[in-house]
Amino acid sequence: MTKLLMPYITGGVVAGWTAYLRAFEDAGADLIEVGLPFSDPTVDGPTIQEASDAALARGATPGSILADVAADPVTIPLVASTYANLALRPGFGAALTAAGVTGLIVPDLPLDELDQLQAPGIAVSLLASPATPDDRLAEIGERSQGFVYAVSVMGTTGERDRLAPSAATLATRLKQVTDLPILIGFGISSPEQAAEAAEVADGVIVGAAVMRRILDGASPATLGTFVGTLRAALDVR
Repeated sequence: MTKLLMPYITGGVVAGWTAYLRAFEDAGADLIEVGLPFSDPTVDGPTIQEASDAALARGATPGSILADVAADPVTIPLVASTYANLALRPGFGAALTAAGVTGLIVPDLPLDELDQLQAPGIAVSLLASPATPDDRLAEIGERSQGFVYAVSVMGTTGERDRLAPSAATLATRLKQVTDLPILIGFGISSPEQAAEAAEVADGVIVGAAVMRRILDGASPATLGTFVGTLRAALDVR
């Protein structure tokens, strides 16, 4: 089975940011997570927070980011990620659909409030953490769509020097309650870690490691090369 690779980018972080989407696609990404920046990103670590601040300072809004996506489309699925304050606004789901976005992640939306989200036709992928109890994990597995986002550690997003042991345990628990793909995120920083995560899961999500390079000025071609190393690691595992 081919392991799934989903790099992340904060929408609007730099001028011409959609060129990175095409570079990710050309490098072998299976889908792309596009962050819609929010002023109070509770689960994001310093790198993604910095990227969100940069995008907001440039005047990026959910509407402008989705307009950019619609104007410069890619052929692989796009998954928007944002916070409940934005996702629960009237018309949000329709705006995603109009831009060609097919998936959504809302990390701060409680499972008990999921019904408030009006996004017909959009696959909403839920998050599970190492601390999620078994009964809630089963409900997440049942109600998630597209895939389940396995948060590898308790904490915020960010680069780490090794894959947390809790990632494998969580992936194993999730596979007992759902047939959906399990994608591990939070801390996947290198091809070696991606390959290790793919031994127990169906794919990986790589965010901070991508965004750090963009914030440091890396070009789309350079980021494409990095994503290509992740793709290669997943393919030869």
